[in-house]
Amino acid sequence: MTPAGYRAWGALFALAGTIAFAFRPVLIKLGYGAAPVSATTLLFLRMALALPFFAAVAWWLRHEPPIARRDWAGIVGLGFLGYYLASLLDFLGLQYVPAGLGRLIMFLYPTLVVILSALFLAKRPSGRELAALGLTYAGIALVLSQQLGAGPEHRLFLLGAALVFGSAMCYAVYLVTGSQLVKRVGSMRFTAYTMMISTAPAVLQFMLLEGAAALELPGTVWLYAVLLATVCTVLPVFLVAEALKRIGANQFALIGALGPVTTVIADFVLLDGSLTALQLAGGALVIGGVLLVTLKKG
Repeated sequence: MTPAGYRAWGALFALAGTIAFAFRPVLIKLGYGAAPVSATTLLFLRMALALPFFAAVAWWLRHEPPIARRDWAGIVGLGFLGYYLASLLDFLGLQYVPAGLGRLIMFLYPTLVVILSALFLAKRPSGRELAALGLTYAGIALVLSQQLGAGPEHRLFLLGAALVFGSAMCYAVYLVTGSQLVKRVGSMRFTAYTMMISTAPAVLQFMLLEGAAALELPGTVWLYAVLLATVCTVLPVFLVAEALKRIGANQFALIGALGPVTTVIADFVLLDGSLTALQLAGGALVIGGVLLVTLKKG
């Protein structure tokens, strides 16, 4: 394969992975709408159905060098924080906010990485990064501005937005603290192990709060759960990993900006979602700011 063809396939993998990830909040909302199903049950189904695929990857990589004990501790902690807790907060938040707006809030995580790096790693943000932060959070303010009110529906919306923002924060902490660990363990093995470990608290939570009776769900919910676990979890993880290897983070960031746009369109088509002109303007500012903070010069 020629270098151009190699990179072209990388761009296609990036596009497919971005679109697959973008449909995750839409499928979660469709699951909630298909039957009275809790966030605990839907999260359990997603994690449990994805588990065999990540276990197979871990088995395939079993001959890799042994993982140090301190690295195992990091894998356990980051699996809990970056996949279980981040996912739980996202699932809970999407009970109250539209899929498109939830995806925009989750898209803030690169800016949170900048803030956390400045606070805890003494990495002083550049002028460009500061401008990007201002642009991004001005956009979020516009997106949320029309939901500021005293009514119960406004309070629930803001609760949902806060939960999704908490999910983005957990993922940002996961990225900041796990960067060196990924280099030592390897990205595929790290992902497989952290996903497997994150399944344990999801299963425990389900057993304590719901139980087997909660799995008596319509076939439609099961279909959404299977798609959520495979098409929107397992598949994009591997597509994104291969895309990053072929085209690099800078080019991937440009394609990744299509994620929120895809979610907003899918929300509009499949869930009868809508955005006002003010919210669309805010969304554009968020995407522009995140690109500004993500893309590297040169």
